[in-house]
Amino acid sequence: MDTPGYIVLSRLAAQSRATEVLAANIANAGTPGFKASQTVFAQQLARQSGAETPTGGEQLAFTMDRATWRDMSAGAVRHTGNPLDLALGSDGFFAVQTPRGERFTRAGHFTLSPDSQVVDPDGNPVLGEGGQPLTLPPGDVRLEIKGDGTISSESGVVGRLRVVRFEQQQRLVAEGSRLFNAPQGVDALPVDRPNVVQGAVEESNVSPVAELTRLTAGLREFQFAAQFIEKEGERLGGAVDRILRRR
Repeated sequence: MDTPGYIVLSRLAAQSRATEVLAANIANAGTPGFKASQTVFAQQLARQSGAETPTGGEQLAFTMDRATWRDMSAGAVRHTGNPLDLALGSDGFFAVQTPRGERFTRAGHFTLSPDSQVVDPDGNPVLGEGGQPLTLPPGDVRLEIKGDGTISSESGVVGRLRVVRFEQQQRLVAEGSRLFNAPQGVDALPVDRPNVVQGAVEESNVSPVAELTRLTAGLREFQFAAQFIEKEGERLGGAVDRILRRR
């Protein structure tokens, strides 16, 4: 394969991953707390060697997959009336304890476990300020959660939600559709006024119409690149045939 083929292949590989990211966004358009992602591409310039300066210059521009950018803007808040559905009016995250360690989420759809612990949909305990799971006194069912995250029941104050924020949100690593992991060097900072909204959940910030438009455009670009490779293959095959006929 010659240089044009390699350049187009680099674009095909990048576009393939972009399609996967867009498809994941669309699939999670209804997932509470989900944050949409977008791919970031760049040009990787390479200098041609062993040939005279071609038309257009000596440099070749390959497509380089640089990173994935995550849109951390808040989604719409939907009121449910469930006392353990919680939304955040700040840029913070709830903390939960998983078998892999502490993780963070914007999806505040919580429930009570059989042993009266506040847990997320996967059964991970929701953490309080001291890093301990929040557990209600046995038999308590009436909950009041204030804007600062303080949880009260019939027995009085139970605890306060651990809500944290990150100055380097783009370095958070997504685990599934709801959880984030903070890698080493990314510190979790406490949020004094998290503006917790009881009886509501934050929806996904995915715009299905916008994502479908991007997906359609991306598929067209993929098709154009694939057609180019097909034509390039035909051109090379024709050139080889002409060379062999001359011999």
